[in-house]
Amino acid sequence: MGKALGPTGEFFRRRDEWRKNPMLTSQFCHATPGFGIAVVAFGIYVAGEIAYNKIYAPSHTSPRSH
Repeated sequence: MGKALGPTGEFFRRRDEWRKNPMLTSQFCHATPGFGIAVVAFGIYVAGEIAYNKIYAPSHTSPRSH
């Protein structure tokens, strides 16, 4: 298999096992599949709309009739 861990490696491996507990891992990713992709897509949409509005903004020098 792999190289033996030795006493120090074994010590830290046992100390870090609590991090793999299913109660402590993020279940949000499994509960909402595709949420991250949706957030990225929405961010790109918002950035694109802001850029579009800045490029094609109506001119502020047009006369207004009140």
